[in-house]
Amino acid sequence: MIFLSCSVFAQQDRMQQLEKKLNDLSATIPGLGQKVQLMITGVSIQEYLGALARSNGLSISLDPKVNFQIFDNFNNVTAANILVLLAKKYNLDITNVGQIIYITNYQDPAQFVKPPIKDIAIKYDKASNTLSMSLQNDSLNAVARKIIEVSGKNVIVPNSLQGKRVTAVMADAVFETALDKLAYLNEIKVIKTNDNFYLFQPLEESEELYVNGDKNTAVRRAYRPSPPRPGGNTGLFTKMINGQKLISADAVNAPIADMVSQASAELNKNYSVYSEIKGNITIHVNDVTYDQLLTLLFKGTDNTFRLENGIYLIGDRRLEGLRTFKAIHLQNRSIDTIVSMIPADWKKNIEIKEFREQNTLLLSGSAGQINEVENFVNQLDVIVPVVLIEVTIIDFHKTRTVATGISAGISDSAKTGGTVLPGVNFTASASSVNSFLNSLGKLTSVNLGHVVPNFYVTLSALESNNNADIRSVPKLTALNGHSASLSIGSKRYYKNTTQNLIPFTTSSQSIFTNVYQEVNADLSVSIRPVVSGDEQVTLGIKVNISDFTSIPTDGSPPPQSISKFETSLRVHSEDTIVLGGIERTENDEVTSGTPILSRIPILKWIFSNRTKTASKVISVLFIKSTILR
Repeated sequence: MIFLSCSVFAQQDRMQQLEKKLNDLSATIPGLGQKVQLMITGVSIQEYLGALARSNGLSISLDPKVNFQIFDNFNNVTAANILVLLAKKYNLDITNVGQIIYITNYQDPAQFVKPPIKDIAIKYDKASNTLSMSLQNDSLNAVARKIIEVSGKNVIVPNSLQGKRVTAVMADAVFETALDKLAYLNEIKVIKTNDNFYLFQPLEESEELYVNGDKNTAVRRAYRPSPPRPGGNTGLFTKMINGQKLISADAVNAPIADMVSQASAELNKNYSVYSEIKGNITIHVNDVTYDQLLTLLFKGTDNTFRLENGIYLIGDRRLEGLRTFKAIHLQNRSIDTIVSMIPADWKKNIEIKEFREQNTLLLSGSAGQINEVENFVNQLDVIVPVVLIEVTIIDFHKTRTVATGISAGISDSAKTGGTVLPGVNFTASASSVNSFLNSLGKLTSVNLGHVVPNFYVTLSALESNNNADIRSVPKLTALNGHSASLSIGSKRYYKNTTQNLIPFTTSSQSIFTNVYQEVNADLSVSIRPVVSGDEQVTLGIKVNISDFTSIPTDGSPPPQSISKFETSLRVHSEDTIVLGGIERTENDEVTSGTPILSRIPILKWIFSNRTKTASKVISVLFIKSTILR
């Protein structure tokens, strides 16, 4: 309404000025002020003004562009009134060149005045790198120019978007997010180039804007199914994620060769096929790289791929040029154990060599299988814990021996002497015995006679106790899952005599062969540590204790006592465990004497010698395990 009111006032003002101008010209052009009567209708403006000029003696020039018909009748009005009415009614402009009146269509001067430049409402906060904008049908080119002015960052609008009008309202959005949402709202896309330029671009054919699974706006190629094929169908589309073009595939029983062809076309990849790609596949994946898609397509087939000079070489993995090799240097494990752990199916088409000097595996074959083996080996190549095992062994020996008896005989070298304390072991010669008999005869008035000159008698009554503590503290180390063994003991030999009888015609001959056999008596401990979670160690313990009970003097095998036990337990690192109760008791009694008399009570103490031995051995083991990493 304001605009229309202003237009009406401007028109009225122009007509008043035009009327005043014609009135002023009437002084020099009298025909303008003369009254005229025109009764002409349905004629052109040229004819109408020609009649007016002839009747009032006027010189009128009409612009050829002015062309319309007149249906007006005037009576007793001046020529100036008629011209003002025509100018108002048909929007004409009247000027003069001397006595000549020139009439043209009126052109408003305001239309040639450039409109004021609109201020684009965009603000940039450098500290937080955020943009605020309020746009309403603004030129994308002007918006980009304003963003460059306020932020100092380069934003490019291609020629294809020069006439694009955009609308968006947002506050304090991160710079890249603001540009991305501006493009999303106006159905275009923005790409950041490697040299930090932001480029607006129109959507390509079959591209569309959408919100991806991460709740971010993105561009994707609309689903475009391939032409129907016997036995299957494929669908592929791509989209940009963080500046990288990824591909999604949805196929049911589709030929692998078609999948490779379409994926290569979508991502603009160069490839060369060396052998026929056989087989079909059913696959559904989202947002994977080209290499990942090829790996999935060729898994379980005889095909593989290799990138060389920007070209993907595809074909049978056994072909020359598609094989590759790789050296895997183990950091924490030995190649001796690693090779045996690799599954046999993975070794079929791969050659594995061991380079022991560098603890390295050399693999030769297809890249896909080599990558599988490498990933498997890397999972096994971790630090193996070492367990330090401290074993403290204490043996408590307690032995008690009692020897009693009387022995008598004849000897040329027998002399009186021996010990009375702390034990009795005394030998009396013939003279000492005779002196004793003479003294006894004087006391009892009984003549007991004398012994022969070489006679002797020995009295023995001995008791001995032996307490011994034997301690050994060995330290062992073992890898996790491997056994550590300890053995401490002695070795004895006994003679084994073999008689071989060789017959002859007249007689036979015996051949004796002596072979010395060894017998071991030792204490052996075998410990197998297994490190588990929470710094705990599971110990498998085997203990074998054997000892000689006596040493025969006749060359026969020495008797042994043997104790064995096996157990397993779980302890924390640096805990000490005690294994006790390993006790061995031995009782030995040796008697020699006169037949029959040595078995008669009381008399047996006179006519026999007795040696009685009782021994006890107690073994205690202290085991401490410490995990070393």
